[in-house]
Amino acid sequence: MSQTVVLAFSGGLDTSYCLRQLVEDGYTVHSVFVDSGGVSDEERDYIAQRAAELGTTQHHVVDIGQDLWDEFVVPLVQSGARANGQYPLLCSDRYLIVKRCLALCDELGTRLFAHGCTGMGNDQLRFDQTVRSLGEYEIIAPIRDLQARTDKVRDYEISLLEAAGVEVRASSSAYSINENLLGVTISGSEIDEFQAAGPDTRALTKPRSEWPEAPLRRVVSFKEGVPVALDGAAVAGPEMLATLNDEFGRFGVGRHVYTGDVSIGLKGRIVFECPGIDALLTAHRALEEAVNTRLQNQFKHQISQRWAELVYTGFFYEPHKFDLEAYLTSSQRVVTGDVTLETTGGEVTAVAIDSPHILQDPGAVYAQSCSWSPEEAAGFIKLLGQSSTLSARVNGVMKGPAK
Repeated sequence: MSQTVVLAFSGGLDTSYCLRQLVEDGYTVHSVFVDSGGVSDEERDYIAQRAAELGTTQHHVVDIGQDLWDEFVVPLVQSGARANGQYPLLCSDRYLIVKRCLALCDELGTRLFAHGCTGMGNDQLRFDQTVRSLGEYEIIAPIRDLQARTDKVRDYEISLLEAAGVEVRASSSAYSINENLLGVTISGSEIDEFQAAGPDTRALTKPRSEWPEAPLRRVVSFKEGVPVALDGAAVAGPEMLATLNDEFGRFGVGRHVYTGDVSIGLKGRIVFECPGIDALLTAHRALEEAVNTRLQNQFKHQISQRWAELVYTGFFYEPHKFDLEAYLTSSQRVVTGDVTLETTGGEVTAVAIDSPHILQDPGAVYAQSCSWSPEEAAGFIKLLGQSSTLSARVNGVMKGPAK
């Protein structure tokens, strides 16, 4: 069996330990930094140097910005999905990271894939299930293996690296910060303790004291449910998201605190910031609700909840998820038009919609005039409520549950 292994490598403590341990165990290691955004050129250089220092046979850098937009952002926007109605699944770059690492496994002719996930939380589920969904590979998880041997994992990792003469980067923050094209998640310290997050937990969003005075307006154009332009100029998806993150982040848009039930573990509490995602979700919902039918908009919520559940818990490549996306694609046939977004700070609002597909009766204005008669309205109300009316007459007026 080949002893070549592909390691998803970020340059942090955990994956640094993984790389060194795999080398010491006799593996030929190909480290892969899959860039999903949020990393500077200097940091990319540091990660490459770190991999070489730790003994990688070859270091690979892969950019997944466009893939992340196509495979995740577009269906996210079309579904409007948020885990527990709040969290827009910013962790979903993990699936693309694994996919690109496995592609390298295939190129190298190995079935060995390694990651630095711990035995707690959802990331290990996302990594492992993606591997199993995409083919027959063997998973190596050095940190998870280490946790079976010691409860002082961080100390053990540091001691191994220092013994090998590898400098351990000093942490300048009490927080774990993960940033990608989608936004930023921040955990640790007082956040984990269910206390108010401190000022150092801001990455993309400015505090109120720094918001610009003049309101911000941007027009987002959609074609069949896909964001394609800003203020009339065609923009590639990753660039659009980066622009919206920057511009709306200056107004404090997109900052949230979220407590979730993880699949493997207990409660997980994070601060997350996603100005661009919030802007796109707001714009898309406003347009979709104006152009799609009442029944389409009602059913959308069921699709959204199910899609979020699958993506959040690791089933990104589950066939059922693709079934849902086939419905979403069909439901976007007339979701084409322009939405004007505005913020004066803190939140974003869709203030105007322009589309040839808005379901508006020229003879009816809400609460003012209509194209049906008062008699027709009264008859409709009578028929619609007939069952409830008969229940009251036959069984009496229900008072609600006894207390």
